[in-house]
Amino acid sequence: MSARDNILADIRAKLNQSESAQIDGYLARHPRGPAPVIAGDIVAQFKQRSLKLSSNVMEAASISDVPKVLSAYLAEQGLPTQGVCWPELASLAWRSAGLDIEARPALDRDLLGITGAYCAIAETGTLMMLSGPLTHARTSLLPETHVAILNLNRIVATMEDAWDLLRNEWRIPPRAVNFISGPSRTADIEQTLTLGAHGPYRVAVILIEDTQ
Repeated sequence: MSARDNILADIRAKLNQSESAQIDGYLARHPRGPAPVIAGDIVAQFKQRSLKLSSNVMEAASISDVPKVLSAYLAEQGLPTQGVCWPELASLAWRSAGLDIEARPALDRDLLGITGAYCAIAETGTLMMLSGPLTHARTSLLPETHVAILNLNRIVATMEDAWDLLRNEWRIPPRAVNFISGPSRTADIEQTLTLGAHGPYRVAVILIEDTQ
């Protein structure tokens, strides 16, 4: 690098540090507004809210049990066993559970999409999804059935808690943050509720106790 490049790089670094300090200072000066107190078992509350939103909630003892839990769910619902998943889930024993799962972004022909989730919100039964090169947003948006795998320790009480978690773990936020509260729905046409209008027709969440 030339002397000019070194000088400009140093200026950029100092500006970035200054901007980060300003943001931290702004957040510190602006405390949270009024919010409900979510007392008790937040996992139980997340399940309850998810069911009210027409999501299906299942449990697996560990991540390795997910394929057989999902296989049983798909068989019970009479759903296709072919689909796609995020790359981080590619090593699971899908084929042994009778599932044909490819690790790639979803296409319009795919009927099943399997993802993780950044966290979940007990207050509303909502999944918080972050976009990224390995966490393709369309895998949760295009297929008719979206299955999200979530560790129990990633459930937080409120929306404010979810944003705090993101700020603490990500200094630079992702390009997109998506919130999924049950299947896509609309009542725009004659006030008749229709599922799957703008996204998945069904949403299922598999809760796991550990990631080993």
